[in-house]
Amino acid sequence: MSWGNSIPLLKAMLWHLGELSRDSLYMYNLIKRMAQSVVEVMEDAKGKVQENLLANGGLKEKMKCLKIDLTSFVTHFEWDMAKYPVKQPLVGVADTLTKQLSQIEMDLKSRTAAYDTLRLSLENLEKKSTGNLFTRTLSDIVNKEDFVLDSEYLITLLVIVPKQSYTQWQKTYESLSDMVVPRSTKLIAEDSEGGLFTVTLFRKVMDDFKTKAKENKFTVREFYYDEKEIKREREEMTRLLSDKKQQYQTSCVALKKGSSTFPDHKVKVTPLGNPDRPAAGQPDRERESEGEGEGPLLRWLKVNFSEAFIAWIHIKALRVFVESVLRYGLPVNFQAVLLQPHKKSSTKRLREVLNSVFRHLDEVAAASILDASVEIPGLQLNNQDYFPYVYFHIDLSLLD
Repeated sequence: MSWGNSIPLLKAMLWHLGELSRDSLYMYNLIKRMAQSVVEVMEDAKGKVQENLLANGGLKEKMKCLKIDLTSFVTHFEWDMAKYPVKQPLVGVADTLTKQLSQIEMDLKSRTAAYDTLRLSLENLEKKSTGNLFTRTLSDIVNKEDFVLDSEYLITLLVIVPKQSYTQWQKTYESLSDMVVPRSTKLIAEDSEGGLFTVTLFRKVMDDFKTKAKENKFTVREFYYDEKEIKREREEMTRLLSDKKQQYQTSCVALKKGSSTFPDHKVKVTPLGNPDRPAAGQPDRERESEGEGEGPLLRWLKVNFSEAFIAWIHIKALRVFVESVLRYGLPVNFQAVLLQPHKKSSTKRLREVLNSVFRHLDEVAAASILDASVEIPGLQLNNQDYFPYVYFHIDLSLLD
């Protein structure tokens, strides 16, 4: 590289190299955050996350059209002359790399914040749809036809009856108080614990009916049928589900008319008496794929993860070059190589061999590896991080 011919530039880069060293963890953490964001977005296809963490670009022209995994990119790494011209000053190249990653981080924060807002809004609505008949929302269970509405005298109540008390309810509900409409009860939904029954009575005996129902271990569920509110809640859930799937996930789906707008719940609640009404709590089996595609967030994450990873490896290469020249001087006379032990247990043995082969390059560093009390003049590093050869670790375990 032409950079090696300018000693003043290398001296100026010494300070910047320290900055890059301090920023190394930040850069790696940024890439890991992006990988984790891919995991979150692909919640329905987590087994395919790794194949979306690629480093496309930066290799030879004939390989650019291929899906390059991270290991292949590193082992076939070549400096990108077009993006980072070697005729530029070293500080300029380093600044370009760090500014690129800073911009990616800013965009990542804004995009993931928008996604988190959507996800939390959806989770809050979903929480209303979980649990048993005592706690969950009833808006996806009841229908307008289940109620007597707009009556000055009559009102329809919803009563939760334990399963073992169905017979008792049918025999006694008309006599729990005066003015109960005969044969007005109907089972409209049930879960593993009990059923949700309607009953119609005169408004003026409502309080008395609630008291007698409680004495018989029947629970009147406080609920007012507001068609506009129920419609708004259903539309909001549908909109959020659509936004999350169509805008962010890998599959764009549409719900068939009449299918449930609510996701899979922890408690199965089966509506009764209306064959067109969806079973709340059951996974929607009638979704039709509208085509496989990538939403904007996933697409952005894939593209910018690749860009960030490529920039990070260029920074690694830049640090290797600069520190090697600073250590061993000019003219440039060193070789950078990648070493990957097949087993983690082999790392210690590999380190021993390398220290033995290259100890002559820096006797103080070699001695410090054996004796932790030996300090290396001019360096504020832990001795275990310093070796007689230039060493930088590349950790590709981004999902651990």
